[in-house]
Amino acid sequence: MLQLVPQLRILLAVQPADFRKGLDSLTALCRGPLQQDPFSGALFVFRNRTGTALKLVVYDGIGFWLCVRRFSSGMLVWWPATDTPLHSLTAPQLMVLLYQGHPEQACFAPSWRALG
Repeated sequence: MLQLVPQLRILLAVQPADFRKGLDSLTALCRGPLQQDPFSGALFVFRNRTGTALKLVVYDGIGFWLCVRRFSSGMLVWWPATDTPLHSLTAPQLMVLLYQGHPEQACFAPSWRALG
């Protein structure tokens, strides 16, 4: 089971990926153009050209997880438009994105609050 914990490093590949690619090709994208180690434990998020599906790749210490989220209707309303190949997200922002929301407009409680 995948757990989206606050400490998880989440990286979105800004450029669309060819969704005919499988796990090995996506991890090769991580190593090559994205210049990241797919064995680092970071969760990599890829989108297809039309924005109707996402693929998530993460290594958990035993093996790789490849998860596909295909939207039954509509497409993503937000995707980062930057010059960099990667864009980082927090775990709550990823949950908003997985439900076709806009993660940068969502309001979240502060991740750190002083007690008392």
